[in-house]
Amino acid sequence: MLEGMHQFVDGLLSFLTFRTIFDVLWSTQLGIIVGMLPGLTATMGVALMTTLTFNMPPDSAILILVCMYIGAIYGGGRSAILLNIPGTPANAATTMDGHPLALKGEAGRAIGISTTGSFLGSVIGMIMLAFFTPLLGNFALNFQSFEFFWLTVFGIVISGNLTAPKDPIKGWISGFLGIFVALIGMEGIHGFVRFSFGNTNLSGGINLIPAMVGAFGFAEILSMMKYKHVNVIKSKIERIMPRLKDIYPFRKTIIRSGLIGTLIGAIPGVGEDIAAWVSYDFAKRGSKKPEEFGKGSVEGLIASETGNNAAVAGAVIPVLSLGIPGSAPAAVLLAAMFIHGVRPGPLIMIESPEFVYKVVAMVFLATCAMFVLGLCMVKYVVKVLQVPRTKLMPLIFALCVIGSYAIESRIFDVRVMLFFGVLGFLMVEMEYPVAPMILGLILGNMLDTNFRRALVIAEGEMMPFVSRPICIVLIAFIVVTLVSKTKWFKASIDLVKRKSTTWLFKRSDHG
Repeated sequence: MLEGMHQFVDGLLSFLTFRTIFDVLWSTQLGIIVGMLPGLTATMGVALMTTLTFNMPPDSAILILVCMYIGAIYGGGRSAILLNIPGTPANAATTMDGHPLALKGEAGRAIGISTTGSFLGSVIGMIMLAFFTPLLGNFALNFQSFEFFWLTVFGIVISGNLTAPKDPIKGWISGFLGIFVALIGMEGIHGFVRFSFGNTNLSGGINLIPAMVGAFGFAEILSMMKYKHVNVIKSKIERIMPRLKDIYPFRKTIIRSGLIGTLIGAIPGVGEDIAAWVSYDFAKRGSKKPEEFGKGSVEGLIASETGNNAAVAGAVIPVLSLGIPGSAPAAVLLAAMFIHGVRPGPLIMIESPEFVYKVVAMVFLATCAMFVLGLCMVKYVVKVLQVPRTKLMPLIFALCVIGSYAIESRIFDVRVMLFFGVLGFLMVEMEYPVAPMILGLILGNMLDTNFRRALVIAEGEMMPFVSRPICIVLIAFIVVTLVSKTKWFKASIDLVKRKSTTWLFKRSDHG
């Protein structure tokens, strides 16, 4: 623990330069703006920023992406409060009490409370990130190619819940489509070219960044063309800085929501939106005034904003320790780490243990910047909501094209971006989630390489895949994940609940 604290301090000191502080401030502010604008998600913001940081040093690039991620999740609360439209899905629960407060003329107070809740939630998540990531990483050192294979399969299976909780089959289809795309081009063991159909450009495989920018950036542009213009609430924003008496009575709610948000964020495939709703639900159940929820409850607002920001740090825990993202933006962050030469996963505690605590320092700096900017720039930043989308979309499209072309200066990459943009748009229209496809594209090569390497080690025998202890546990998780989504399983759970309730009533009557 002391060594970890020492590495955290060293990492933090290495970032305390004028250039780094400037990068933290502008990237966090840009993240807040991206999160505020309805339709521009945190996933899209991190994906676009990845293209702009391609030639930066790895630490600087990942710091900027972490700031963008945290800023965007926080910024979505602004439009949720002022417009009753969540800037990102993670802020949907914020509309329940944030907008009613704004309608009462307390928009400034609501923004100040949400900023404080976001800050405290992120701090709680950061502490748990520093504590749990090394523990998971040390356990994962027991993994070999057999376990890596099942871990990647589990990542794809859990992606069915990433953004399609109602119909996980669509998420699984999207994930395995991403695996197929990852298999295009030259494979890593024998150098054999697959699925290129004689096309020289395809022989090198599909570049991750153009595919990611197209699926999240250009697809959003196409989708946003259908949206109508929204009007900003005209109430005057008064006092922003929250008083201690507004926050202190809800200290238990803040701690509970922070812990819930972090734990839910750490579950691969769940994400910040679920963390916000669960935190909100627990706050309502434990509140002395549950009737105020949905009508402008400060407790409800602070619970949702604490939960979704704590989930950001929680989502990074499986990214670093297992190489599996906890949310859609975390999947893009995972891709960016691979692009910049960082290999998150079970081996990170051996190859670069100091990087884990550098990420903790990044989260700390982004959290501090979010708090300061969130309280100081409110009256000016909310004016961004009045920018017409007709002027905003051409700028985003230009960033998509430039970012895709600048990597290798190939028109082919621009075509890849356009193709995946149209594909992503069609998938959204048919209610297929896009994030599992990108996750499959990230994990596909890992799955393929480890499967064939394991067969070489086992001399063609399949038994080690199903007989090793960790493999058995991972297979059990996969089976439970698949079965838990069936109607039979849900009906069985409901039946058990009814029988348990009946039995308890009989016992109480008998007593």
